[in-house]
Amino acid sequence: MALSFTLADWIVIAAYFAILLIGGWVFMPRHTETARDYFLAGGTVPAWLAAVSVLSATQSAATFLGAPDYGYRGDFSYVGSNLGVLLGAIFVAHVLIPRFYAARVTTAYELLTQRFSTRATRWAGGMFLVGRVFAGGARIYLAAIAIAMVATMTVSATSILFAAAALVAASFLFTFVGGLRSVLWNDLVQFVIYLGSAIAVLVFLRLSIPATNAEILQGLAYTPEGINKLRLFDLSTSLDKPFSLLAIVTGVTLLHTASAGMDQDMTQRLLACRDARTGARGLYLSVLATVPVVALFVTIGLLLYIFYDRPDLMRGATAQAGQQFGGEKISIFMHYILTEVPPGLRGLVTVGITAAAVATTNSALNAMSSVLIQDFYRPWREKRSAAADRHYVVAGRVGMALIGLAMLAMAVASYFWQHHSNMGLLEFALQVMVFAYAGLLGVYFAAVFTARGTTGSVIAALLAGFATVSLLQPAIARAIGLPAPLTALAFPFQLCIGTLVAFLICIARASPSVARG
Repeated sequence: MALSFTLADWIVIAAYFAILLIGGWVFMPRHTETARDYFLAGGTVPAWLAAVSVLSATQSAATFLGAPDYGYRGDFSYVGSNLGVLLGAIFVAHVLIPRFYAARVTTAYELLTQRFSTRATRWAGGMFLVGRVFAGGARIYLAAIAIAMVATMTVSATSILFAAAALVAASFLFTFVGGLRSVLWNDLVQFVIYLGSAIAVLVFLRLSIPATNAEILQGLAYTPEGINKLRLFDLSTSLDKPFSLLAIVTGVTLLHTASAGMDQDMTQRLLACRDARTGARGLYLSVLATVPVVALFVTIGLLLYIFYDRPDLMRGATAQAGQQFGGEKISIFMHYILTEVPPGLRGLVTVGITAAAVATTNSALNAMSSVLIQDFYRPWREKRSAAADRHYVVAGRVGMALIGLAMLAMAVASYFWQHHSNMGLLEFALQVMVFAYAGLLGVYFAAVFTARGTTGSVIAALLAGFATVSLLQPAIARAIGLPAPLTALAFPFQLCIGTLVAFLICIARASPSVARG
């Protein structure tokens, strides 16, 4: 039976919003006159703040609910995937970030203007916008359904709409005036709340288990199912395992190379530092901080396994692990929150989910607005007439409003999509950017490592990467009769194939300068 919200929970939530309002006022810059101030915080962000902001933006509600679910069903191999995060960060820090700072770009895609053309930049930026609206909307929906379940005890299109609208509105308000500077300080507050709520749940859950730490570790290492849930690296060579060591050093590395170096949502924070070295330091700090944060959430999942599935360690006091709420499929962590967490703490967990969603959404709003204005609107406007830099600050705010509406529409659409799909929204939210990343990776590898490619081949590569990943989705792959090994590929291997296809298409034609030579 789900527990109802109490006065203690509402007091916690009220305190959360009070903290946000006070923090928003204190950290809000009083004057934001230039686009560089608005989108890059004037280039004065310290490495530690950039690291916290990157970490906060990447730890979405999907991580808050998904990592415990992965730990409950699997092992520590999701934590081991951070090896791929580190490998990707090394490439970005030593290859891409120095190029971005040397070119003095505002968005990651402006680099393609120098290598190919403005048109190539717009196509790359457009691919990012489509993918991020899709992924951002799905993540908002995931948080909205959790908040609707906890706060209203109902799950309907109406409750999802109101919860999603509240998340988008809160994110927009904290980004509207100060741009990236407001986002960065807001991310710091959200991260502290997000992490604090997770630690509180971990402590409460651990105290609910009567077994000793040694017994728990023994029980996780030697389960009745014959699985070592403490395993850090999966050495399997199966191509349907998303977090095997093979997947980590290939597709997961590519995924995080694209996330840190080609996704404006992340790259924007690194470009806001004083110089390339500071940006690289911020990236490395975020990678180091990611490991204990992810381990925290996976550990919650492992303890949930003990709590629900190991009566021998619970001294026979296990609860029943339900997976449905009002007809909705939910994660094991969401079930625990709804049925076991006491008043006050339940409000804190709701705040934690909200903080994760707001931190992810406000960063996406500012990043997508910077691409929309700097790569699309500004070149169009400057061809027609000159405008003061203040004009682009106002345009950035309008752009955020439009993107917020698009993400809200996607969040609501996701409610109906989930009811007509066999794929869980959680899995979709974690891998959806693969569709956009495949083409971007292929194009950037061609731009950095070769002298080949044209604007036309860039456009073809971006589309081909998206199409390849789409065709490799299991249902589509089976429907069109692809060979059996290609019908059950985990998303890291889908990304590898999509990137290779995009790269080969991009370099298929020599650049005009090479052709003339």
